[in-house]
Amino acid sequence: MDKNKIIEKLKKQGESIRSSIAEIQDYPEAGVSFKDITPVLQSPELFSKVTNAMVYFCKCFGNVDLVVSPESRGFLFGPVIADRLGAGFIPARKSGKLPRAVIEESYGKEYGTDMIQIHSDAITKGQRIIVIDDVLATGGTANAISRLVERLGGIVTGYVFFLELCYFKGSNLLGNDKVLSLVEYK
Repeated sequence: MDKNKIIEKLKKQGESIRSSIAEIQDYPEAGVSFKDITPVLQSPELFSKVTNAMVYFCKCFGNVDLVVSPESRGFLFGPVIADRLGAGFIPARKSGKLPRAVIEESYGKEYGTDMIQIHSDAITKGQRIIVIDDVLATGGTANAISRLVERLGGIVTGYVFFLELCYFKGSNLLGNDKVLSLVEYK
């Protein structure tokens, strides 16, 4: 079976997982429909299906040296997937959370702005990086991580997400051909 057919099959599987994602209206603020993935995390079977699909998506972008994921919910997927890929893991954290020298980038979110950091020695020039997170909305977080990776000489080969809120058009910011998401909300 070719890569595109496998991706489509996995996305159909993702659609069956969608019913397990709780939607909380007006959280964390009015007008926001929060996607609560904790029911998926509570099910070993569903979590395994999600992470297996995300691992396959990562492999679609070629060899990976490192996985970078932002706190906090990106940490639920990033280390597990890095382990399965035989890659290292880099935590991207909010300001003041990392103990050694850092580089940082500011970014916009769907309802505000924030700052993200990684250790300044986390990436060696030429290393191939996959960015993994739970949700793609505006693309601000992933784009900030990409800028950090590039400042250290790394190469972002792709972005993999559990959920994508397509109406925010975050994949346009990242490059549609470099984004794979398991469940899409259009």
